[in-house]
Amino acid sequence: MELLQAIQSRRSIRKFKSNEVPDAVIRELLDAARLAPSGSNLQATRFVVIKSPVERMKLKECTPLPFVAHAPVIIACCIDREAMGNTLVRYRELMEAQAFVGTPLDDDPALLEAAAKRQSGMDQATVKAYLTLNAAIAIEHIVLRAVDLGLGSCWVMMFNSAKAKRMLELDDRYDVVALLPVGYPDQSPAARPRLPLEELILKEV
Repeated sequence: MELLQAIQSRRSIRKFKSNEVPDAVIRELLDAARLAPSGSNLQATRFVVIKSPVERMKLKECTPLPFVAHAPVIIACCIDREAMGNTLVRYRELMEAQAFVGTPLDDDPALLEAAAKRQSGMDQATVKAYLTLNAAIAIEHIVLRAVDLGLGSCWVMMFNSAKAKRMLELDDRYDVVALLPVGYPDQSPAARPRLPLEELILKEV
């Protein structure tokens, strides 16, 4: 499937067939997320794959949306707040990969150390917002790859993150930022209304 076709045909799916999603397909989804870009190449997004019917039913206690638990797979999308401590290491990896060629960062390693120091000094709320933004990119990679593989999904933000974290028995360093039910669609929703492009463009300068 062409990328544009996947973008145009993507829908939020809230009704799934009972067919299992093969493990190999799940790995393809997660590998698409692995390849997503992230700020400073921190790669701080983590995933919990929930396939067990018992565990999926437990998640019903975390969200008022029953369809989440009815999907054959739920991917709990998380961030690792401690990844911020690896900023300088990631910067050095990028430098070795020649990612900064042609920029001041390539000529002055001290700029990298200063940037890493600024990031390490972020307060927890800023860290969470920064890493959540990066996680969103990885999640959308999953969403579009799912369309490509004939699957449907639905971003779910309406859930109790703290409760989901306890249910999944995650360490304190992790926060659950989204639930992504995935499966073979049992519905064909019409395209959602979208604003005209002219309303999105503020100006051209």
